[in-house]
Amino acid sequence: MHTHDLSGWKHEHVFDSGNELAARGARAVMWITLVTMVVEIVAGWWFNSMALLADGWHMSSHALALGLSAFAYAAARRYARDPRFAFGTWKIEVLAGYTSAILLVCVAVLMVVDSIERLLAPQPVAYQEAMLVAVVGLVVNVACAFILGDAHPHDDHDHHHDDHDHHDHHHHHAVGAHDHGHDHHHDHDLNLRSAYIHVVTDAATSVLAIVALAGGWLYGWNWLDPFMGIVGAALVAGWAYGLVVETAKVLLDREMDRDLVGEIRQLMATELASGETRLADLHVWRVGKQAYSVALVVVTHDNSLTPERVRQHLARHPEIKHATIEINRCCTEQSQSA
Repeated sequence: MHTHDLSGWKHEHVFDSGNELAARGARAVMWITLVTMVVEIVAGWWFNSMALLADGWHMSSHALALGLSAFAYAAARRYARDPRFAFGTWKIEVLAGYTSAILLVCVAVLMVVDSIERLLAPQPVAYQEAMLVAVVGLVVNVACAFILGDAHPHDDHDHHHDDHDHHDHHHHHAVGAHDHGHDHHHDHDLNLRSAYIHVVTDAATSVLAIVALAGGWLYGWNWLDPFMGIVGAALVAGWAYGLVVETAKVLLDREMDRDLVGEIRQLMATELASGETRLADLHVWRVGKQAYSVALVVVTHDNSLTPERVRQHLARHPEIKHATIEINRCCTEQSQSA
């Protein structure tokens, strides 16, 4: 009985190298947010400011979300080569982003409820003291935004999967190359984006709190404080909705409207499709920020067509990191639409 060496046929399923800079930034911002959160909640309760309390409670949820982001980076890296994850661990980060977006929605609802209560039952506010703490909170939020902003990659660093697999098999080929990106508006780090949105919403709420407190202090507009809470809730809900939609699309593999899908169909039509060869089925889904997996079925009368030839055509798209190719041959008397 012969022992076959399969080392040349195997390959890693690490399609995304992660973002260590973003992980460090998320951890740092989480601790900064926790400290500021305690200060604002205590000050908001002491000075009786709804806007300040709202900002502090936002920070509590944001601290939790930032903790989730940091945990997701660590987990994705730790389990990157765990064979239980069929296509890598990048979606751990996306799941954290989705959870953060849901937390933002909950925050927006609580903001509206608390603000309406204050509108119906207004209470005196220590404007000067509350405004001072709100300004401190704004400064902290802006600093955190800069920390996370510096973690955004300025060019493509995802070169960890540069190997080109040349397996001659009718059903499986892995395609890898330097990641030059595709559909660039979808290439960003969704986990980092969720953390960034939490910090930005904190900053926006701080600005609204300052405006509300100034209006109440200078003009006696007591209604402005809870009103700004409602405005802030609408702002938070809008950002949360966008993040929920984008992360959910990735988690549900709703990728068949990507430009890449149309380009693959066009490539197959111009290079392979003919009276003898047709693309029968195509599935595309993301396995990294700028990495896609492809499964396609070709029906052909051409006995010379091989998976290697199809793989060579797909290699024109370096963002395709993994491809499963099935070639079905039919007799000449069979219908080509089969």
